[in-house]
Amino acid sequence: MRKSKAVSAWSLVAASALVLSACSGGDSGSTDQNGSSTDIKSMATGKAQNGENFKLADTKGYEGTVTVGIDDGYSGYNNDTPDTNTSYNTYILTAVLAGADVLDGNNKVLLNNDVFDSWEVTSKAPQTVVYKIKPNVKWSDNEAFDCDDMYLSWLAHSGKAKTSDGKQAFLAASTTGYQLINEATCKDDLTFETKYTEPYLDYKGLFNSTAIMPAHIVEKRSNVPDITKLTPTSDAAQLKAAGEFWTNGFKAFKAEDMPASGPYKITAFDANQKAVTLEKNPNWIGGKGGPSKIVVKAMEDTKAMATALQNGEIDIAASTQPDATAAGTMKSLAAQGVTYGSASQLTFEHIDLNYKRMFKDKNLRKAFFEVVNRQEITDKLLKEVQADATPLNSIVFMPGEQGFKDLYSSKAGLGAEAAAKTLTDAGWVKGGDGIFAKDGQRASFKISHNQNTRRQQTVEIIISQAKAAGIEITDDQDANFLKGGRLAASDYDAALFGWSAAPFKAEQKSIYITRVDDSSQNYQGLSNPTIDSSFEAAVKATDEAVQLESYQKADQAIADEYATLPLFQTPSMWAFKGIDRTYMQSYNGVLWNVGEWEQKK
Repeated sequence: MRKSKAVSAWSLVAASALVLSACSGGDSGSTDQNGSSTDIKSMATGKAQNGENFKLADTKGYEGTVTVGIDDGYSGYNNDTPDTNTSYNTYILTAVLAGADVLDGNNKVLLNNDVFDSWEVTSKAPQTVVYKIKPNVKWSDNEAFDCDDMYLSWLAHSGKAKTSDGKQAFLAASTTGYQLINEATCKDDLTFETKYTEPYLDYKGLFNSTAIMPAHIVEKRSNVPDITKLTPTSDAAQLKAAGEFWTNGFKAFKAEDMPASGPYKITAFDANQKAVTLEKNPNWIGGKGGPSKIVVKAMEDTKAMATALQNGEIDIAASTQPDATAAGTMKSLAAQGVTYGSASQLTFEHIDLNYKRMFKDKNLRKAFFEVVNRQEITDKLLKEVQADATPLNSIVFMPGEQGFKDLYSSKAGLGAEAAAKTLTDAGWVKGGDGIFAKDGQRASFKISHNQNTRRQQTVEIIISQAKAAGIEITDDQDANFLKGGRLAASDYDAALFGWSAAPFKAEQKSIYITRVDDSSQNYQGLSNPTIDSSFEAAVKATDEAVQLESYQKADQAIADEYATLPLFQTPSMWAFKGIDRTYMQSYNGVLWNVGEWEQKK
């Protein structure tokens, strides 16, 4: 699953956080219609959470090792470059790196009060936000976590730092929000001030945990004496050196270059076993609870993950790739002391159509939408996981959010006859093999995705639906499709994957506006002036009503392009034993509050 930066596409909150409640009901030990145990909802908040602040509770902890299964493997300590930017890195790094915000299980945006004293808007003209870091916060290698790290985060994400040949010095997955900061200043070691060229309502989505890399490591490895002396227009050679290391130097596992600022540090990475070992950060300033050691394993077969939990090979099965058989297995383990949970995520499954290939033909895009019956996909693949799962009918908004409108029921799932008519009216002709063709191009293409059983099943269903309309589809399953660079390189006809959203909207801009450089996440080549101008207006808006209207306009324009077909809001499913409480946070996974876990009594 890919992850976007600051706001959606996995992204953020445009004025109010989207709150997704877990499902509960019935007597103790029973399950509700979605299968979640009755006490799951209460686990969505931290034990010491207070108002708008989050701190990890100082608990007795858990002596021993907790083994966690997730769907895919870790690929990089810096998760903010285009080729490492995945949810699966975030699921691990949330326990390793500290940022200004914490999202609880209800997706409420909270100040990380273990590390920061405040984030305050001190002026509205120009918008000025001041961050106060707590005294004595340290990285696990004993270096100070201070304003230098915040400054590097801005420099790397701003999109302003260029090399002598005019290229981006730092290749960030998204610059949204950061590019509006024209002054970033360390007032002292613990005070970081940002001034914006334009108002930015989603500022709390910036400087999150994966955005803040250790400045002292970048300085050391790139021979830059003081990162705060570098400006976007200063020494191009030093910018190039710092940017090169920031972009590429954190990829291969090297413990001495990858310290922790959060409660845990990475002590081992087995690429062959796709396993990461975490141990407590001795310099962590917050609560001292949580397991002594955590092993996070990639288990791409969700059914095998459920079986591993049943057999005692793992303690937590945490999947964002819902599977009916696996869900049934997990729910059957209550007698073994297993608690099961499911909840809608700020993640959506979708299919992007590549404008650089045959889908530059809008009529083919339209016919594809018409032939895909998303209700059949949802019914067959999700109902056992979450009984009330339905197709998703917006790209920018989730159901229940202010601004949500159904834009896709009238476009998708209209049937084979409607799709065939669209192609016929556009000059496509059905050949003797039953497949439409036009100008020597057959209506034959691949749907590419990573190694994932549910996605394979999704494609199988679509293949059958499309065949009836004279469209030929082939399943292109590649274990490295997401993290191997194919998606980012636009090496696909149609791409089946998920965007994971924190509760802000602004970062969707990077995914859907016209691509101008390699920092964009618009891999499909979509380019539409209404989409561009609407996102620009939304991000710059100072009035929430204007912002909402602009996001709605962008949402409508994306739908009218037939560019990306939303399938469903992906439900997570997780199950655990031996631990008092875990909750699968929609954006950060189960480890978001691992530092306060305790052994179940």
